[in-house]
Amino acid sequence: MRWRLRNYLRRTISYPWARRIAVAVIGGSIVLLGVAMVVLPGPAIVVIPLGLGVLGLEFAWARHWLRKLRTTANDVVNRVRGKPKDPVEPLQ
Repeated sequence: MRWRLRNYLRRTISYPWARRIAVAVIGGSIVLLGVAMVVLPGPAIVVIPLGLGVLGLEFAWARHWLRKLRTTANDVVNRVRGKPKDPVEPLQ
C-alpha cells in the first residue's frame, strides 16, 4: 500500500505542481497573517498585499484582487489629496 502511494505521488507530482502548492501555502499563510493583523496589532495594510503578491505568482484571481486593491488605494489617496477621480472614457 505504501509503495503504491509513493509511486503514485512520484508520477503525478511534478515541479510545476510542487511550486504551485508551495506558493499557495506560503502566500495563503501570509494573507491569513495579514487578516489576523486587522484585529491584532500589526501592519495588515502592508502584509495582505504582500501575500496577494506572492499568490499572484501562480494564481490569476490573486492578481485580479491585487489590481483591484491597488486601484482602490489610488482612489483613496487621490480623494485625500483632493484630486478629482480620473474620468472613464466611453468605449467606442
